[in-house]
Amino acid sequence: MNIRAEEPSFANTLLRAAALLLLPLLAVMPPVQAADSTPRMEAPAEPLAPIRQLFDLRTPMRDGVELSADVWLPAEQGRYPVILLRTPYIKTMPMAELPQLAAYFARQGYAFVIQDVRGRGDSEGEFNFFFQEGEDGHDTVEALADASWSNGRVCMMGVSYWGTVQWLTARERPSGLACIAPTSPAGKYLDELPYNGGAFMMAWALFWLNDTAGRISQGPNAATLDWESIYNHRPLITMDEAMGRKMRLYREFLTHHTMDDYWKRVQFTAADFRKLDLPVLTIAGWFDGDQPGTLFYWQGMNEHSPSKHDRHLVIGPWTHIQSFLGGETEVGDMSFSEDSVLDMKQLHLDFFNRYLKQSSDSFDQPRARLYMTGRNQWLSLDQYPLTDVTPTRLYLASSGNAQQQPGGNLSLDPPTTDGTDRYTYDPRNPVPLDLMATGPYDRQTVQQREDVLIYTTAPRQEALDVVGPVSVELFAASDARDTDFTAAVLDVHPDGSAVPLGPKTVGIIRARYRNGLAQTELLTPGKVERYTIELGHIAHSFQPGHSIRVEISSSAFPMYNPNQNTGNPVATDTEWRSARQTIHHSPEHPSALVLPVADIDALVEQQP
Repeated sequence: MNIRAEEPSFANTLLRAAALLLLPLLAVMPPVQAADSTPRMEAPAEPLAPIRQLFDLRTPMRDGVELSADVWLPAEQGRYPVILLRTPYIKTMPMAELPQLAAYFARQGYAFVIQDVRGRGDSEGEFNFFFQEGEDGHDTVEALADASWSNGRVCMMGVSYWGTVQWLTARERPSGLACIAPTSPAGKYLDELPYNGGAFMMAWALFWLNDTAGRISQGPNAATLDWESIYNHRPLITMDEAMGRKMRLYREFLTHHTMDDYWKRVQFTAADFRKLDLPVLTIAGWFDGDQPGTLFYWQGMNEHSPSKHDRHLVIGPWTHIQSFLGGETEVGDMSFSEDSVLDMKQLHLDFFNRYLKQSSDSFDQPRARLYMTGRNQWLSLDQYPLTDVTPTRLYLASSGNAQQQPGGNLSLDPPTTDGTDRYTYDPRNPVPLDLMATGPYDRQTVQQREDVLIYTTAPRQEALDVVGPVSVELFAASDARDTDFTAAVLDVHPDGSAVPLGPKTVGIIRARYRNGLAQTELLTPGKVERYTIELGHIAHSFQPGHSIRVEISSSAFPMYNPNQNTGNPVATDTEWRSARQTIHHSPEHPSALVLPVADIDALVEQQP
C-alpha cells in the first residue's frame, strides 16, 4: 500500500527534504548579521577591540572522554566571567557564525566558550542525545570555573538543543554555574519530542537522528533520497535502514514509547525543581515547536524552586528559529509591529551584566514580557500564566455536515440535542502538514478535504483576548482499536484565510495514550471516549470581523507516522486499515474548544 499525500506533492520532495535538513542547523543560528553588529563585507565604523582565541581546548569528563572547545577572550590578560554554549551541530559550522557571536561577547569583557558535545565534531566519545548532557555539562562548567582565565562564574546560553543542555547541567548543580539563559529548550518527552501526544514524530526522528549520526553533519546525504518510498516502508522500526542508515537512537525511541525509566533519566520532576535556585532568562515563541518544554521549565521553577526572584520570561511572535534571532515583522500569513523584533544580543548582554559579571545593579525587564498578536503590542506582567482568566468553552455543533464548507458551528451555547459528524480516515491518504510551512500559514486548502471537519464562530462583533494554554476537549468514537485525532485553533480573517495559532500548527493525541503516557490502552470499537488535545499557549486577540475556528481530523503527515488503526505495536506493525471516526457534540458529550479569556484592557491600564 502506498501513502498518498496531497498538497504539497511528492514532486517537491527533493527540495523539501533538502530544506528540512537545514532545520536542526537553522534552529540554532545566531542573528543573520554578524555578531559585532556591523554589516557583512563592510569595515566597521571604528576599529574593533582586539581579542584572543584558544582552539581545541580539551576538557576531560569523569570517564576520561575529552571534549573539545574553542574559546574567545578579551585581549588583556585577566580572569573573566564565562559564557558557555554546548552544541551537537559542530562548533565550526559556517552557517551559524558562532565565532562572530563569541567575539561580540569577548569584546564586552567575557570569555566565550563553544564546545562540541560528546561524540560530535572534535569531541571524543559516542553521541547519545540528551542522556549524557547533565554529567558532561556539570564537568565542563566545573573545569571552566577553574581555568586560569576564568573568575569562577559561568553562565550558559543557546536555543533548542543548546537550551535543553542548560537545564540538564543545572540539575547536576555545578558550583560554578551562576545562571542560565535557555531559549526554546525541549522538556516534555513523549509530548514534545520524539513523540507528541504519543504520536511518533517520524519525519523529525529520521532527519535529525541522521544528521547527528556521525561526528560531522550527515544531513546533506539525505537530499537525494526517495522519501515517498521511505515513508511507505513498514515496519517503522526498520525505516532507518530503508533510508540507508541503521540508527541506534531511532530504534530506541520507537522501542521506548511510554514514560519508562529510559525517558525518566531526562524528564524533570518537582524534586528536581526544588533543588534549583539560580537566575534564569527564558525565551520562546508563540509559533515555536519547543514552547511546551520552555513553559514546562518556567512553570516548574515558579511552582517548586525555593527562590521566586531573578527569573524572567520573554515570548514573542516567533518561530523556533526566530526565538533566538529576535523575529521578523512577517511570519507566515501574519504581520506584526516593528517593535516585535528584539535585539537578542543586547537582551542577553544585559542579563549577563546583571547576573554573571555583576556589573549592573538591575536587569531592566518585567517578570514576564509577552507580545500579543492581533493587538500587536507587548504586555509587561508580574506573573505568567495569568491567574485572572476565564476558562471559556466554545462548543462544537453541526447538522452532520462539518466536513463541507462552511462547516459546523462554534458557539458559547452548550448543545441541547444529540449531534455527530463522521469521516473516514485512511492512513494511506493522510492529511498533509508541510514541514517547511511552520507557523501561521493559511489552511483553507487542507480544510476542503472530506476527512477534515471545521467548526467556526460567527464573525466577532468585538475583540476577544486569549492568553494562556488552549486545548480541545473532544468526545469521539472509532471503529478501530487505535487511531489518532488532531485539532487546530485558527483565526479566520475577513478574506476567508484560516490562520493557525499556537506552537502546534496541529495538535495530536494517539488514542492508546488518551489516559496518560505511562501506559497504553486500546479502544473498544464504537465506544465514545474523551480526548484532551493540547494546542500550547497563545496570546492573541481575535479582532472584530474575524472568526474563531476549530479543525478536527486524524493525521498530520509526514511529521507524525499515520496511525495504521490496527492496535498492533506501532514499531513493528505492517498492516493497514481505514478507521470510521465519529465526533460527538451532545449534552452528554459536549466537545469544545477551551480558551483562557483575559481582560487585557484592564491589564494594560495597570501597566506603568
